Amino acid sequence: MTTTTFDFKDGKGPVPARRHRNPDGTEGGWVADTATVAETVHVGSDARVYDQAHVFDQAEVYDHAQIYGEARVHGQAWVYGEARICGDARICGDARIYGQARVDGEAQVYGWARVFGQAEVSGNTKIFDMAFIGYSLGTMKVS
Repeated sequence: MTTTTFDFKDGKGPVPARRHRNPDGTEGGWVADTATVAETVHVGSDARVYDQAHVFDQAEVYDHAQIYGEARVHGQAWVYGEARICGDARICGDARIYGQARVDGEAQVYGWARVFGQAEVSGNTKIFDMAFIGYSLGTMKVS
């Protein structure tokens, strides 16, 4: 039996991985064998989920977004653009993370919150309800 591998460009080289099969039957992006992605999740063909990340419920990850570390994305959350969710971050509810935004550490984004542009949310920060955190001229950090 041949093991399929993929290089997530994280310095670890090629690791065992597979293409995700989306709920509509289309071929999705790469998922490391160490990560968990539910059958109900849509992963775009250029999106990546690796390390010990978990994506479940009806979450969507697409464009060039990446979910890694021990991050969790669930509910009806969307992560797209070139966004990165990593560390022990939690994204849930109807949250949207997009652009070049990054959420890491133990940060949580939930409810109808939006994090976009080049914003970075980290530490123990909680962004929720109808909060909009975004920045397009450089980088705005919330920690």
